[in-house]
Amino acid sequence: MLNRIVLIGRLTRDPELRYTSNGTPVCNFTLAVERNYTNRNGDRDVDFINIVTWRGLAENCARHLGKGRLVGVDGSLQIRKSENNNRTYINPEVNADNVRFLDFGNNSSRSNNQDQNKNDNQQKNNKSAQQNKKQEQDDFDAQFDDNFDADDFDVPF
Repeated sequence: MLNRIVLIGRLTRDPELRYTSNGTPVCNFTLAVERNYTNRNGDRDVDFINIVTWRGLAENCARHLGKGRLVGVDGSLQIRKSENNNRTYINPEVNADNVRFLDFGNNSSRSNNQDQNKNDNQQKNNKSAQQNKKQEQDDFDAQFDDNFDADDFDVPF
C-alpha cells in the first residue's frame, strides 16, 4: 500500500509551533495550492491544506517560514476524526516528512533591515572605491602633465 502526497504552495499564515506534553515540537501551517485546471470562469481554484511537521523539521519551519512563503511538501495524508455534539468531523491533513523552502524569505522586518543595511554599506563602499580610483587617476595625471600637444609633431601618415 502507498500513501504519499507531494504539494507545492504558499503559506496562508505564519506557522504555529507547539510542544506535546512530553516536549516533542509540532508545527502546523496551512498551504494554499492551486489546482492544475481552470474553472468555467477561467480561474484556477485553490485548495487550503493543513500541514503538520514534527521534531526538528517543526522547529525549522517555525523559525524560517512565514505567511506567503513558497514551499514544497512531501508527506503522507492522514484523516483525523472527531465528534462534537453528535456530529463526526473529518479533518484531512498532511503529515510532512520533508519541507523544501522554494523562495527566499524577506518577510521579517529584521531580515529586511539587515538587507537594507547590507545594501547601504555596499553603496558606501562602491562610492568610496570610485572616489579613491578617481583620486589615483588625478594624481597619476598630475605627475605626467607636460602640456603635450600632438600637433607639435610632424607625423608621416
